[in-house]
Amino acid sequence: MPPRIVEPVGGSILVNEQFRDSITSSTPTVCELMGVRPPQIAAASVIERVVDASLKAFGSRRAEKCLIFSPDAIGAHLWHSGELDFGPVLHDAPLKIPIRSVVPPKTPVCFVSMFTGALPDAHGIRQYERPVLRSETMFDALLRSNKRVAIIAVHGSSVDLIFRERNLDYFSEPYDPDVIRRALQLVETAAYDLMVVYQQEYDDTLHRGTPLSPDAVRAAKGHIDAFAALSRAVREFWNQYRTILIFAPDHGAHVDPVSGLGDHGEDIPEDMHLFHCYGLIPSGPC
Repeated sequence: MPPRIVEPVGGSILVNEQFRDSITSSTPTVCELMGVRPPQIAAASVIERVVDASLKAFGSRRAEKCLIFSPDAIGAHLWHSGELDFGPVLHDAPLKIPIRSVVPPKTPVCFVSMFTGALPDAHGIRQYERPVLRSETMFDALLRSNKRVAIIAVHGSSVDLIFRERNLDYFSEPYDPDVIRRALQLVETAAYDLMVVYQQEYDDTLHRGTPLSPDAVRAAKGHIDAFAALSRAVREFWNQYRTILIFAPDHGAHVDPVSGLGDHGEDIPEDMHLFHCYGLIPSGPC
């Protein structure tokens, strides 16, 4: 069968060679920075640039808190489109790492890979399905080290459902604005060592139109603004802790030539290429 041709977003195919680090490296990297043993299933290597930067930020000490903001489908296609200003992301998470997603780049497959450190063949989620995951995750690794963990996500989303039945706190919210309101409240309490915050409006919107439609661009900007709000809160309320702040989406998107609508799930640069951005914030006044 000949390869399927899809329409690139923004008019150009992205360059493959620079996207070497895998989305699976997120778990071992966070575990290394926080000084906990990664899940046994995690086979990926740490992201060396992040580990090196942590030595400069924290010295030999470990990070005490981590906030991971995961907006759905904010791929490299958006960074290269010229339609959005990612300056607010880089202001507080300036370490921009090119990342490859996993095949197929579908939301549950991607997030399970991100939070286990394993490829789909190892963790078992190989398509769009959302069972409760039995494999060990980043969350289990931190819980084993007596860390407090919270997941704040849109009700019924993959992130809300797949990581259930663990001894952590789940906040299942109606939609994106509710997710951010809840996350800001929780940051202010400083009760959690790891918070994962998931939003989905951009992904919802691109499927109804295209990845660069006005509504989709507006939704993506909303995710950037949400991250900026979380960053400000972290700097205000967690300033006595060594903190990791991460902007970590799951996959990108392309235009399906048959339907003319946005889609993802292909092993192509538009769907597979991401940027994860890390901020390493020492304790003390900003």
